[in-house]
Amino acid sequence: MKDAVSLLCTGLAVGAIVFAAPARAQTYDPKYPVCLQVYEGMVNYYFECSYTTMAQCAASASGRSASCVVNPYYAKPASRKKQPHK
Repeated sequence: MKDAVSLLCTGLAVGAIVFAAPARAQTYDPKYPVCLQVYEGMVNYYFECSYTTMAQCAASASGRSASCVVNPYYAKPASRKKQPHK
């Protein structure tokens, strides 16, 4: 009985490894504030972060299975501090 349980667990572990789908790395380019989320099927999607405005992204998304989202990792440009006049 112990061998059967061990064999079953081993088989399940091997099956999970063999049939696991490869993961796609999601990259958010921190240089752009807007990303296009493109859907491939019901649950698969990827991001294209190369847009500076929502309008620019919306034009690219038009007619596609896609939507525009705010880039959560956008690195805003450093603001300049005003130097006092002497």
